[in-house]
Amino acid sequence: MSKDIAKKSATGIEDAQLNRLCEDAFSIIEAGRKNAYRAVNVAMVYSYFELGRRIVEEEQNGSSRAGYGAKLLTRLAAALTERYGRGFSDTNLRQMRNFYLVYSEDEIQQTLSAEFAGLPKTQEGRVFPLSWSHYLKLMRIKDIDERHFYEAETAKNNWSLAELNRQFDSALYERLTLSRDKDEVKKLAEKGQIVEKPSDLVKDPYVLEFVGLEEKPSYSESDLEGAIIDNLEKFLLEMGRGFTFVGRQVRFTFDEEHYFVDLVLFNRLLSCFVLVDLKIGKLRHQDLGQMQMYVNYFDRYERLESENPTIGIVLCKDKNDSMVELTLPKDNERIFASRYQTVLPSKDELRQLMDESAERFEATKLSGDVATAMEGSQ
Repeated sequence: MSKDIAKKSATGIEDAQLNRLCEDAFSIIEAGRKNAYRAVNVAMVYSYFELGRRIVEEEQNGSSRAGYGAKLLTRLAAALTERYGRGFSDTNLRQMRNFYLVYSEDEIQQTLSAEFAGLPKTQEGRVFPLSWSHYLKLMRIKDIDERHFYEAETAKNNWSLAELNRQFDSALYERLTLSRDKDEVKKLAEKGQIVEKPSDLVKDPYVLEFVGLEEKPSYSESDLEGAIIDNLEKFLLEMGRGFTFVGRQVRFTFDEEHYFVDLVLFNRLLSCFVLVDLKIGKLRHQDLGQMQMYVNYFDRYERLESENPTIGIVLCKDKNDSMVELTLPKDNERIFASRYQTVLPSKDELRQLMDESAERFEATKLSGDVATAMEGSQ
């Protein structure tokens, strides 16, 4: 009897070892295939860029002949298709030509080179870390600063084409520029989003179209919270770089009273807790006071000595910016109030928000200049 038990036990151990070996083997092979696919995709992008260069050079040589360019592409497409099969139609060759024209005349300094030092460079010193599908999307973005931003963010965050489309459709670039001056906006274009201080994390508005809630106040805060948790990965992507999830409805007790923080996140780039409170209505000054208390509690009782001060973000449907500025201290870098939307904003809505943001920035700058002048005259 004991021999049978020992035999079964040994078989169980061998099965477990085999399962672990199989899982490791699967991971290694899949990672290798993914890397190989990525390498092939990148090589294809460089080939298309050089083919676009060669087409433009040949067109320029034959520019004196009427219709030369169109005939050239048609005949070249036929020759390449005959030799290599699909993928070299007139339309695809025009896209390669356009790819070269767009990126060869790019005047913004290439800032991805340092992060992707292993990639080859073009004659212009450019690197291409993304797939051809990504560049087909990027080429359609006319504003060069915006195009650079999305290229940098896609490369840094390893966005799929679907995620790039989602971030573009939600106007991430425009939303990030709302609270930044001209120099900071230029940095966005050159380097993507750089997180060095708490305000770098904040957007206004946040777009939560993935939660599937209609754009009307017919749902509760718990409905919104539940929808966010059901789409947690998308929510963390919308929040930005470096976020990890800690908990929902995180309870703490102080002076025999219980308090609940809707969402507790941690940002690895700033090494700090980020508390998120959800408000389905208009923001009140009491909401900011409540968040201040949450932040103070986490700073005193939860954060480690090695971690930075806690940040609080109140997400609301609507807010009065003047009330927010009056409630929070002038040197505030800890508590933020941002709107959220459950549908994708239109370009007109964002343009209006950008104009309002620019007016507020100029008004704040003017009041600061006046205050400084008055202090100097005393």
